[in-house]
Amino acid sequence: MHNDTPQRGAWIVLGGIHLLNRTASRRPDEPIVLVRVPPQEVCVPSTTVAVRWDSLGTCRVTALTAEGTPLGRGRIEGSALLPDAMAGTALRELIGDAAAPGVVPLCYLAEHPGGYHAYAQIRFYPEDACFVRITGEPVDEGPVEALRWLDPVLAAYETSALRLNNQPSHFRTHFAGTELEYKYNLTPGTDIWAASMELLKALRHGELADCRPEYRNEFQVYCFDNHLFDVTGPDPERGYASFIPRGDGGHVLKRKWYAEDAFARREQLYTDIEVTPDGFGEYLRSELGLQVRAMPPFRRVRYDIQCESMRTGHVYGIYLDHCSLLATPEVVLSQCELEYRRSRSLLEHDKDEVLREMQRIDRWLLEHLATSGLAKQRTFYSKLSFLRDMVTARPELAPDR
Repeated sequence: MHNDTPQRGAWIVLGGIHLLNRTASRRPDEPIVLVRVPPQEVCVPSTTVAVRWDSLGTCRVTALTAEGTPLGRGRIEGSALLPDAMAGTALRELIGDAAAPGVVPLCYLAEHPGGYHAYAQIRFYPEDACFVRITGEPVDEGPVEALRWLDPVLAAYETSALRLNNQPSHFRTHFAGTELEYKYNLTPGTDIWAASMELLKALRHGELADCRPEYRNEFQVYCFDNHLFDVTGPDPERGYASFIPRGDGGHVLKRKWYAEDAFARREQLYTDIEVTPDGFGEYLRSELGLQVRAMPPFRRVRYDIQCESMRTGHVYGIYLDHCSLLATPEVVLSQCELEYRRSRSLLEHDKDEVLREMQRIDRWLLEHLATSGLAKQRTFYSKLSFLRDMVTARPELAPDR
């Protein structure tokens, strides 16, 4: 049986770095290189595209001047296009040694009904590159070699350049000041390292539709002590305040407001707290005017998996936690958490889309955990509730601060 549906065209477009950063004027005789590649989007439509050069195979390459004059054609292995993030030998032969030093990926171009969607390059390395879509609608239908798409794509890039090239690679946050989180209590004795590796492998292999580990930010390891205080009043201030050590001897204060465990909680970080552990309680009482009681301090070992939706650009953290009391390390709470983190998209998205996507990821994650024998249900059980339960069951664990 033959599939008569034509394959969408996709290209990685190479050109001078000055076309992105405007450090020099565009010249009509400078090279534009069209590298025909298999479609690289995880889903269609897509917000983010990550490309590994060694996965492209042999690519058809067409070099033209910016005004459309042919310079040459050839076939080049993807891994030989830009070794060491510089033009390789075969590419130099097409475009000439004078132009080669400044050549970088400009965009990923994907054919759609009505023209082409363009994804601007925001990160480029010898092994791979990341592109973010800058077109809301396809631009300029016609043969790709006619370059009629080039002016509107460069104009769209210029309009968004300051957002694309900001320090965190164009991240923004919906629901600022609010934590959105699902939790899953893990089976006692769970090896959270092994569980993390299995989850990361599942994401890499595409078991969660439309999602992949976040580009160049897949996984982090944390280990830190936590001094948590139950904020018992005044009434609007209920929740907790938690002190986390900084590397320079100071502390971060994490403040959360909630009367009971729930999906959404207001939160705020204070990063410049200069107070020693024996003064934590007094600081909260005198500086913030809070009524507090100390909870048993605990150590938190946390493995963070960053999951990016390639469809929407939203990034979600999947954390595996092992929390043990400092005084009695055998008292342990092991959890998995799913939390909305940030978004990488120039396109406007409905904030409710985050909630719908979290529900979809929650269903997949719970099935994965249940199949692995690690958790049976979702919960909102907080560290504060765990510590309260421990103090109720064992009053001798409560510190006097």
